[in-house]
Amino acid sequence: MSVSKTRQHFVNVARQLFAKNGLGNTTMNDIALEAGKGRRTLYTYFESKEEVYSAVIEYELERLSEQLDQVAEKRMRPQEKIIELIYTHLHMIRETVVRNGNLRAEFFRNIWMVEKVRKNFDDDEIELFRKVYAAGKEAGEFEIDDVELTAAITHYCIKGLEVPYIYGRLGKGVTDISTRPLVAKFVYGALGKSKGF
Repeated sequence: MSVSKTRQHFVNVARQLFAKNGLGNTTMNDIALEAGKGRRTLYTYFESKEEVYSAVIEYELERLSEQLDQVAEKRMRPQEKIIELIYTHLHMIRETVVRNGNLRAEFFRNIWMVEKVRKNFDDDEIELFRKVYAAGKEAGEFEIDDVELTAAITHYCIKGLEVPYIYGRLGKGVTDISTRPLVAKFVYGALGKSKGF
């Protein structure tokens, strides 16, 4: 195995162990054994279990980032793209948390550790929104005074919805289908709906 493949193998194994047993009940030895490697090899790549945990969170955020990049590359109107980015973000966060079992609790308990790892992802997502807003403004579809600020506010609003969305606390019986018209109305109203849309 190459260096990067070996490291990624450790990350994949650790994610599964953290999801099954939680961070507190998983040791570096457990990760090495499950990966079929020696502890010395594991310590070549990671100094501590917390560093492995950060790598797992980083990997999950990279998956989310790839999905957002795919949406950003789609040929669609900026208004539609913003809505698609919002829903992709929320779906991927929920899917990530749900598929990671016990890691889910750690995700919320170790919020400062997660936030530290998440900074690059947050910056990249804000930049994605900035590009879409700039394109929409240039095309006359958005009436935005401050594109940078609007992108940051959008990102942090969506981030604030993550926990309620994951736990289904946005409203009784609320579905994606029922929320899309409301989200669209909010997006178009806040960003300046162009005539004829």
